[in-house]
Amino acid sequence: MSDFNDDPRAMLDRLCRDQGVDYARLSAVIDRNPAYIQQYIKRGTPRRLAENDRARLAAFLGVSESLLGAPLTKVVQNPSFMQGSGRDAMVFVPKLAIGASAGAGASVDGEAVHSAVAFDPRWLRDIGADARALSIIRVEGDSMAPTLNDGDDILVDGSVEGKRLRDGIYVLRMDDALMVKRVTRAPGQGRIAVISDNSHYRSWDDLPLTAVHLVGRVIWTGRRIR
Repeated sequence: MSDFNDDPRAMLDRLCRDQGVDYARLSAVIDRNPAYIQQYIKRGTPRRLAENDRARLAAFLGVSESLLGAPLTKVVQNPSFMQGSGRDAMVFVPKLAIGASAGAGASVDGEAVHSAVAFDPRWLRDIGADARALSIIRVEGDSMAPTLNDGDDILVDGSVEGKRLRDGIYVLRMDDALMVKRVTRAPGQGRIAVISDNSHYRSWDDLPLTAVHLVGRVIWTGRRIR
C-alpha cells in the first residue's frame, strides 16, 4: 500500500506535474479564467472547489474525486477511483482527515481528504468490499478495545447505506458525533443495540434505527506494531 500525504491543493498540483498539464489548461476544463486554478493552488482562492468543478477536474485527470476534496458523503462513486490498467491497476481509497471516536464521540466540522492509500482490487473483492464506496478513517479512543485500538486505521464500506442492516462494526453518526461502534439488531421492528466492546464505556441496548446514521461498515483494520 502506498500513501500520499497531501491536501487537495497539493494533490492537484502534483497531478498537474505528473500529467504535464498546466494551470491554464485545467482552468479551461471548468470554463474558468486562465488564472483560476493557479490562484486556487497557490493563494487558496477559492477556499474549496465547487462540486461541479471538482467532478469535471477529477474526470479529466482520471482520478478519484475524493483526492480533490470530496467529503465523506460523496466518496468514490465513479470509475475514476481506479488508476492503471490490467495487472497494474490499483484502487486509491481516500484517507479522511477526521477520526471516528471509539470513546465519547467526536464532533465533525469537515471531512477533508488527507491522503489516499492504494489497494489491489482483487484483494478488495476477496474481502467483499465495494471499491466505489470506500474510505479510511483513524480510530480515536479505546471504547472498542481490544477489537479496535486508539490509532488504528479502519477501512469503511459506505455502500451499506440503504441496504439491510447486518450485525457488525460500523462508523455512525449519533447526536452530531462520529463514532465507531458494534451494531446489532435488538428485539422489535427497527430496533438496534449500539455497543462498546470495552465494558468501561457506555452502550445503548435499545434504540430506534432512526436514532443513528450509518456512515459505513468497518470491513478491515490496520495498525502499527509497537
